[in-house]
Amino acid sequence: MTNGELIAKYGKPGEQLATLLFPYPMYYMGKLVKSTQVHKNYVESLKNALTEIYQVYGPEKIKELGLDQYGGCFNNRVMRGSETKLSMHAFAAAIDFYPEKNTLKMKSDQALFAKPEYKNFIDIMEKHGYYSLGRAKNYDWMHFQTEKP
Repeated sequence: MTNGELIAKYGKPGEQLATLLFPYPMYYMGKLVKSTQVHKNYVESLKNALTEIYQVYGPEKIKELGLDQYGGCFNNRVMRGSETKLSMHAFAAAIDFYPEKNTLKMKSDQALFAKPEYKNFIDIMEKHGYYSLGRAKNYDWMHFQTEKP
């Protein structure tokens, strides 16, 4: 989508935000994070996805698999590698998980989220409208967005 199409759909970056209280403890760079800013049209779907992840995996498995490692949601910036195209993060319509083990350039042979034990996690995120860039494009496995890649 072009920047104009994204703005028409999501509004200007930073203008359509709502607070999501995480349904289980999340950590950003080792620090506890209790909430994040999400586009107001997607806050409920993300909350539902994370609640289902908690129900399916439970607290011990979430910690073991790093599903409590938050990488960010709202960030008013352009896409990496672009000088002008806005990121889905600029609209709070994307969220990243466990960036240390699922870096931008990692392919399925390296990314943690490409392993079988993460299939349910990705399935749940996609069921609730957050699509895996890793599954679709085989890079940036940390990234889940509201637009199909």
